Amino acid sequence: MSEGKSDISGWLVRPASWHLWALLAAVLGAATVRTTRLTSDGGMDNAIVVRAARTWLDGGSPYDDPHFLYLPGAVLAAAPQALLSPTALRMLVPLAVTACLAAGWACALRLHGIPPRSRLAALGLAGLTAGFAPFAHLILLANWTATAALALPLGLLLASRGRWAAAAVVFGTAIALKPVLLPMALLLAFAGRWRALALMIAVPVTASTASALFLPDPTGFFTRTLPFLLKGDDDFVRLYEASPAAVLPRLGVPPGLAVLLALLAAAAGVACAYRRWRRADPGPLRLTETAAALMLSAFLVSRPSYDHYLVIVVPLLLASLPCAGSVARGPWFWLALVPQLPGVTWPYLEPVQRRAFKDALTLCALTFTIVRHGWAGQRRVPVKSAPVTAVTSF
Repeated sequence: MSEGKSDISGWLVRPASWHLWALLAAVLGAATVRTTRLTSDGGMDNAIVVRAARTWLDGGSPYDDPHFLYLPGAVLAAAPQALLSPTALRMLVPLAVTACLAAGWACALRLHGIPPRSRLAALGLAGLTAGFAPFAHLILLANWTATAALALPLGLLLASRGRWAAAAVVFGTAIALKPVLLPMALLLAFAGRWRALALMIAVPVTASTASALFLPDPTGFFTRTLPFLLKGDDDFVRLYEASPAAVLPRLGVPPGLAVLLALLAAAAGVACAYRRWRRADPGPLRLTETAAALMLSAFLVSRPSYDHYLVIVVPLLLASLPCAGSVARGPWFWLALVPQLPGVTWPYLEPVQRRAFKDALTLCALTFTIVRHGWAGQRRVPVKSAPVTAVTSF
């Protein structure tokens, strides 16, 4: 390890001054207040779920709205919001989303043994808010992806401590709200945690079945939402999808070929994730990088797949920066994030409807970086506990 990296790692894990915490409070506060000013109901995506809950409370089917893409459990979970006034939603929802993202960041730091009062804790979260466009975009939309951004690092933190059943419950609960963490089933399978895998499946199945019994259209998710997701033929949604299966046809590639290429890339990503897991080196990077590879591979083929899905993975990887051998120490990780710099106008991509091309580039570059890093099997310094101990001996 070079002296430069040693200095950087040691600097990152030292306690942050009050100036850095003030910077973080200002950046997070600005993003949250901006959402309260620009939205009338706390965020467009959350409003879809709340509207579905209100429809249910009024006796209708939440699946009458084709943009309601959630499992039945989300309807009951959103019901308390449906009873609040628009003013209360405008004030409380951005705070809740920001709290989820901050808590997820704290869990990611804890997973990698980074002190919660470190410089990385303050600067990392401030940098994500101000320098990574999907992060602030997620706060603005109030999408329920925020629950997955909390559940993934929390579940991995529990798994790193041998509490696989608890991790499965966390993953399953998040899936019951929004099934974006389904790829974690493969992680449990890689680890041979079959009971935990069964528990992870049982939680959303039980919650969804029980919730569906209260809906006037219990099978609406399967008869309406699932066909919509499989076809992906909504013109409005397609403009913002970041998966290659959606972006390549916009560049003239036949849809069938685009889907095939995306499936092949996802399969290669899963294979590399398995190779990464099989390497079985000590420390949290095994969990982090395997989970990241699985999630990114799924995003290549999932319909829809949006820019804010990256918020599930990027903070988790960024928190591993002080760990020896982390992918975040390589230049390609940072280059993959360049298209998401706020305020940078890219030629020919100025219209918001073309933002998906930038998002797809980031998704593909980040996936390639992670799977290449995992396949290469770069030499790592064994780190069994906190990297704070490791950085003092670099």
